[in-house]
Amino acid sequence: MRPVSRRRFLSAASLALVPLGARAQKASALPKIGILNPHPMPPPDQLANSPLRLRLRELGWIDGETVELVPAFGGGSEQRMPELAAELVRKKVDVIWAMGPEAAVAAARHTQTIPIVFWGVAYPIEQELIDSLARPGRNATGVAWFSNPEVDGKRLELLQEIAPAATRLAFLSVPTAVQKVSGGTATFPPATPTAARSLGYDLRSFPVSRVDDFDGAFRSILDWGAQALSVSGTALTMRERVRIVGFANGHRLPSAYTLRGFVESGGLVSYAIDWRPTFAQTADYIDRILRGAKPGDLPVTLPTGYEIAVNLKTAELLGLKIPGSILLRANWIVRD
Repeated sequence: MRPVSRRRFLSAASLALVPLGARAQKASALPKIGILNPHPMPPPDQLANSPLRLRLRELGWIDGETVELVPAFGGGSEQRMPELAAELVRKKVDVIWAMGPEAAVAAARHTQTIPIVFWGVAYPIEQELIDSLARPGRNATGVAWFSNPEVDGKRLELLQEIAPAATRLAFLSVPTAVQKVSGGTATFPPATPTAARSLGYDLRSFPVSRVDDFDGAFRSILDWGAQALSVSGTALTMRERVRIVGFANGHRLPSAYTLRGFVESGGLVSYAIDWRPTFAQTADYIDRILRGAKPGDLPVTLPTGYEIAVNLKTAELLGLKIPGSILLRANWIVRD
């Protein structure tokens, strides 16, 4: 535990970083940051030490002292995002931090004035959250996951190098992740199907939008005779990653993912961004907005670094060998 004098010093230093208007307010009138997140509420210690909150503290925004954090967690349901977004608007938060496309779109549908900082949105332009990456122009900005045929192609190239005999590729997709603010589904050349065709895969998409959809999708994948599996990286699939990986490995399907967490849970290979720094970047957006910046003037950030993760134990289970060229490039190797 830090000495009392140290805490007092940090508290005073953090207050010096807060705009004069906020400093003069009572605790009940502190700036409010709404946290819109489809996941279940994490344990208090994990919540307090999340990358977002740690970075906010570094910037002087301390919950209960210089800012009020208003959590709105969906308990594992993307379908609750509209309801929770409306609740945050009613509470008159000063900015909404939205995790994932469903949360971001729900927030944008409920307010055109409250700033929105999003994380993990692959198609922010197509989903009508922003006008352009360089100048968003609306009330939203943040960190986007750059999804295009080149990035998805590298992921499928890794899968093809490891399992060259597999040509029939099942793609577990999440349609709710590409909804438009105005309604309906965004139309654009899907990155994974485009990349799959260029590599000679016979690809078929199997959509899931909620937990109850997975069993039916798994049956359809097997009925089709899939030989490999690619999985869309969303909040829904990440929550269900153990179930997805168990299905793939149980049916001897080599699998490729867009998040390292899948490989840590037993998936074969991933090509993905390192998500922790991007969480911290969204805190910087919140900081600038609370100090007076307009979200429409803040360019959207794209990930610049990607990492390869492979699971040697899973490869052995599937009777596959990870090529030495991939092992040399891998940033993460799970051995047991």
